[in-house]
Order: sequence, then structure tokens, then C-alpha cells
Amino acid sequence: MTTFPATVMLLGSGELGKEVAIAAQRLGCRVIACDRYDNAPAMQVADVAEVLPMTEPEALLEVVRRHRPTVVIPEIEALAVNALTELEDDGITVIPTARATAVTMNRDRIRNLAAEELGLRTARFAYAASAEELHQAAEPLGWPVVVKPVMSSSGKGQSVVERAEDLDQAWEAAMANARGTSAQVIVEEFLRFDLEITLLTIRQRDGSTLFCPPIGHEQTNGDYQCSWQPAALSAEQLEQAQAMARTVTDNLGGAGLFGVEFFLCGDEVIFSELSPRPHDTGLVTLISQNLSEFELHLRAVLGLPIPAIHCTESAASRVILADQHGKRVSFRGLEEALSQPDTNVLLFGKAQPRPGRRMGVALARGKDRIEAQAKADGSAAAVTLQIED
Repeated sequence: MTTFPATVMLLGSGELGKEVAIAAQRLGCRVIACDRYDNAPAMQVADVAEVLPMTEPEALLEVVRRHRPTVVIPEIEALAVNALTELEDDGITVIPTARATAVTMNRDRIRNLAAEELGLRTARFAYAASAEELHQAAEPLGWPVVVKPVMSSSGKGQSVVERAEDLDQAWEAAMANARGTSAQVIVEEFLRFDLEITLLTIRQRDGSTLFCPPIGHEQTNGDYQCSWQPAALSAEQLEQAQAMARTVTDNLGGAGLFGVEFFLCGDEVIFSELSPRPHDTGLVTLISQNLSEFELHLRAVLGLPIPAIHCTESAASRVILADQHGKRVSFRGLEEALSQPDTNVLLFGKAQPRPGRRMGVALARGKDRIEAQAKADGSAAAVTLQIED
């Protein structure tokens, strides 16, 4: 991959894919953005857009073989992963690998890999394939428990359940929001953690590994609301997190950036989840680092050098959410949102809002986390959505 321009195909074209497309075009790449619906965010900046059913193998194989991209970069979980293996057999590079995409798209496979094969510390967990099995699996874990679909994204279908009487409702929520064909949930002990972090881990083509400073974040129902960088970890905690991240990403192989999530419980670091692509909490790196997570991903994918990663003293993000359904959306308040120095606002270009859908993000730098988060929160609050039916 030393000859440019390269052709980059994105399988999934949301807001993270949009930033990957922009980073790719800055390196002179030709970008093909694919998704199941038209005018997705990355399509708005790509050279070519393709709309197709992403979970149908024949449709996926046809579009990739027709374009013959230099690299295929999966950006979502809901894909025909068996087709990715077939593409690798055809000599097409899948990022990070077809196997890594298949393992991480399902919570059961990545949890089994981390806990059973690699021996990483995780929350206690069990699986259930029916509401009845969920009742049996949850009781030994103690209350509350966390119930998640085996396959979903951005916290969809996730519930914190305080008592057995609410498990049936949690099962229904998980099934209604699951992706793919799996009718299974994972139920976990509820960890009373001090902090939840994302460790952006970059695996280069020579197998060497780099890390960004850790990112702290807060979630509601499994969906990120705000993040800040750098998160305050002890040297021992950071060493534990980096060792576990390197262990699991070395097993998955390939090249690119991984978002590895951990819980901090006292001095203990507990593995949570992993995404083989830029992470939503890492949007903060667009203002906090000399190279954003998207630029780092592209450099690793294309075999370009990453001499150093520098982070500002403190930076933060706050999401901008829709609160109702509609067919059109406009935004007001950008003048106020951008009035403070060292702030920025990204609007993702999503056409159809719905309650809780992420429509944008506010970013800010400050002298410390408190100032940076206050500025990001203020910028996000200044943006109002005008939603029409």
C-alpha cells in the first residue's frame, strides 16, 4: 500500500465513518461509502455512494468485487461477515481482518475470547436464549444485573435490571433492539465501578502497538453521553489496561485502531468490550490530539508512519441528541455554541431524528477536565433542534 491514491471502501457510513472518509481523502484516497440507507453521513463526503442490504452476502460480495478497493473498512456490526472471509480469500484486505470483525460483532464471541481463551478479568456473565433462561442465569449473579443483546450497537437494547420481576421486560427490549439473527442475550453482574474508559489502541502493519492517552466517558443505557481526555489513571492501572489491550488486539491481528473499553474498580482494571474501529467516545480526539483517532486509523490501515501522538492538557465532548421523531431537522444556536475559544461543534447530517439519536457533538479544550467539560456542555446545550414531521 505504498502507491497512492488508494481506494477505501467503508461498510457503514455513520458519523464515525464520515470522519474516516474525510481523513482518507486528506491522504488523497478515493472513498466509496456503503450503507443500507441513502444519504448516510459518510456518503455526503465520499466519492461514490452505494446503498445495499449489508447483511446479505451476495449483495456485499457484488459491490466489493465491482469496485475492487485497496482496503475494505467495516464501520458497523450488522454485516455479512462470512462474505468478508470470502473477500479475503480473493486477496482483498479487510480491516483489521475478517476474523476480527466476526469475533467483535457478537458480544458472546469477544467475551469468550477475552475471558476464557485469553484469561482477562471481566464481569461475571452468562448467556440466555429465552426469557426463562434469563431468569435462571440472572439469579446467581446477584442484583442488579445488566442485560444486553449479543449483537447490537451504541447500547441499544441494554437494560439495568434491579429485580427478577423486570427480567421479562429486559428480554423484550433486548430482542427488539438486537441486530442480526441471534436471539440470545448476555447477562452480567453489575459492576460498581469508579470510572469507565476507552483505550484507543493502534496496531500497525509491522505488529507494533501504540496507545492514545486514556479517555474517560459516561454512558446512559450503554450509549455514550460525554467523554474527556486524558482520564486520570494510576501508572499501575494504565499498565494493566495497556497489557490487556495488547493481548486481545494481538490475538485479533491485522492493522488499524481498536477502541478497547475497561471498567476501573479500585485498583483493578476489568475488560468490558472492544470495537475494531474508531470509537464514539474518541470523537474528543478531533480537538484533543495532534492526530485524531480517524487519522491514526487510516495511517495504520495504509501502512503510513505514526511518529508520535500528542494530547492537549485536557479536552472533552458532549453529544447533541434528538428528543423526538421527525423527517427534517434544522439547528439553531450555533453562534452561541461557538462563542467560546477552543470549542467546536460537529453536526452529523442525519436526516431523520428520533428520541436519543446522536445528531452532533460539541468539543472543547480547557485548562483542566472541569473547564473543558463545562465548555463542551455549554456548547451542546446552546444548540437547539427544530424537528418537523
